[in-house]
Amino acid sequence: MERMTIAERRGYLARMEGRYRAASRAGQSQLLDEMEAMTGLHRKSLVRLLQPGSLQRHPRQRQRGRVYGSDVEDALRVIWESLDYVCAERLTPALLPTAWVLARHGELSLTPEVEAHLGRISGATVQRRLTRFAQDTPRLPRKHPTAANPVARAIPMERIAWHEMEPGHFEVDLVHHSGPATTGEYVHTLQLVDVATGWSERVAVLGRSYQAMVGGFTHVLERLPFPVRELHPDNGPEFLNAHLVRFWGAALPGLRLSRSRPYHKNDNRFVEQKNGSLVRAYFGTARLDTPAQCAALNALYDQMWRYYNLFQPVLHLVEKTAVGARLCRRWDTAQTPYERLAATTALPLTQRADLEEQYRTTNPRALRRAIYTAVEALLLPAPATTAEPAA
Repeated sequence: MERMTIAERRGYLARMEGRYRAASRAGQSQLLDEMEAMTGLHRKSLVRLLQPGSLQRHPRQRQRGRVYGSDVEDALRVIWESLDYVCAERLTPALLPTAWVLARHGELSLTPEVEAHLGRISGATVQRRLTRFAQDTPRLPRKHPTAANPVARAIPMERIAWHEMEPGHFEVDLVHHSGPATTGEYVHTLQLVDVATGWSERVAVLGRSYQAMVGGFTHVLERLPFPVRELHPDNGPEFLNAHLVRFWGAALPGLRLSRSRPYHKNDNRFVEQKNGSLVRAYFGTARLDTPAQCAALNALYDQMWRYYNLFQPVLHLVEKTAVGARLCRRWDTAQTPYERLAATTALPLTQRADLEEQYRTTNPRALRRAIYTAVEALLLPAPATTAEPAA
């Protein structure tokens, strides 16, 4: 049977203490036999530990003397350097074999005493020594991970504040419609979400080339009823390249660019949520990879543009309060993105009149039916009919 550790013995005795105190003299003797067999301790040690307060571990009053001298530490330092500063868990089992190899090559003077110490030193002791060695040991220069993209390095990493009230600050993302495999060319959904109003824009692009991305952004900018003040994409090269940044600078003078931190999807929290509710909820993970499917998806997004921006109410977070370990959130009254936008000065009069006309003349129920019909037609196309042979 594997021997108990000190902590395991103490825990076991703490559970047996109540039974031991409540038992008769004969019962205590039987329990001591059982505990002696389980822990490997002498009966006198068990009786002493079962006294009130004896199971509590007390700090050592007198420190133990030094076991491993400077000769062992010097050998340990040489072996650690030879193995390129591996951790204590990897270093400890390799101490003695590596010491023999280094001694054969004249790199280490290995005495019988040092050899014996290297064979029995514990991993915890090695870790303590390595912690001290690391303070004065010169290490080879290591390359720290940096953004390989020079365009990305010039764009600040941050996120748009959740309480942003000015329209025009857009989070941007790209949703892949590749199916189970990302091989070949396939359709992507370019989505922009305005933080202040919840206004959302979607456009389908075939591939992620510069021409495809410029075409998608051009389509969005032509339809967007208010100016863009900030774009906040992730770190994908389809966004952060010199060609697209140059296009943004020409098409949107005064534009502010920011980007998410790598591996922090929550920096783009608003558009990530809409990726699920306005893209994946409709199309799932189906593969779309033809120009006809891209055109059909864009026709569908034109309908969704009116439905979600003019008729779908959205909530806006207005307060976050920490109550102990909990974070309490409070939202305002739900309004459509169109209503939120109309309450600001960002909407030009001509665009306001056009949106009011669309809102007045659109039947939202019929529009919803048309959207779902178009989704079914896109994902479940009608089977091709074959012509009957001529008589």
